[in-house]
Amino acid sequence: MSTPELDPNAPAAAREQAQREEHVTRQVVDSFENAPSARYREVMQSLVRHAHAFVRDVRLTEAEWEQAVAFLTRCGHLTDERRQEFILLSDVLGLSMLTIAVNEPVDPAATEATVLGPFFVEGAPEIGYGGDVASGASGQPCWVQGTVRSTDGAPVPTARLDVWEADDQGFYDVQRPDGRTAGRAHLFTDDEGRYGFWAVTPTPYPIPHDGPVGDLLAAAGRGPMRAAHLHVMVTAPGFHRLVTHVFVRGDAYQHSDAVFGVKESLVVDFEEQAAAVPNPTGRELDGTWTRAAFDVVLSPEAPQPPRGDVERASEDPDVNRP
Repeated sequence: MSTPELDPNAPAAAREQAQREEHVTRQVVDSFENAPSARYREVMQSLVRHAHAFVRDVRLTEAEWEQAVAFLTRCGHLTDERRQEFILLSDVLGLSMLTIAVNEPVDPAATEATVLGPFFVEGAPEIGYGGDVASGASGQPCWVQGTVRSTDGAPVPTARLDVWEADDQGFYDVQRPDGRTAGRAHLFTDDEGRYGFWAVTPTPYPIPHDGPVGDLLAAAGRGPMRAAHLHVMVTAPGFHRLVTHVFVRGDAYQHSDAVFGVKESLVVDFEEQAAAVPNPTGRELDGTWTRAAFDVVLSPEAPQPPRGDVERASEDPDVNRP
């Protein structure tokens, strides 16, 4: 499509307006030209071009700009160590899944990745084989087991699995006011790459929608529900870190997940068992339980290029400090 600036048949006023707008964009792009980091310069100049193109494309009004600033300010006011509204915003806009798609190894043999989500917490307690991730989180008991292997089929011993999930009321422990740790833990695979743990059967739940992200969804006519899932992050030396989910087959929200995180390869059967059916650890149960198998395949870690100034700066706690 030709622009008014380039179209000789466009009215003079339209060409002048286009030139004025393009002049602003060129000034801002050029202001990053002397940045010491080539990567920083590339990212920021591209961001400016795309953001300015968006403003021109929709002919953004000043009132809409003010509304956007107010929206982001609300996101900032809600964000703290227990709630990350900006990650939630990234998730519902599909930016999180797109970033994963860009960075995920192109390896069809490896387990697929999905969103980290806003509720991961460092320092979850360690459990052994057969331990209980739930640790007091309410819900139907669930036994999860599997192996961690490399793409060549070799077991990966001592791989670390971080596991976290919501309870059957749809809340993560960090959303509870009592400060308890529940529904999260980490464990390691054995010499054969095997793991097994108790959790609670995942159930669908709404993402926090009492803030600006909820308002965004409501304005779009979209729902806040996430498909039932269990979060798993697997790390091992020499392998690409895997952040993924285990989804429950048959869940009603698999095709309308609020953060676009469902992948068919991650959907497994959670088979319900009667209390009297023997379970892998001999646990005493007074009601039904479920069991699921989820095998993980890790791809080898690719050699990393030299780290740029942007990455180093992000690790410096004093950078950009007011």
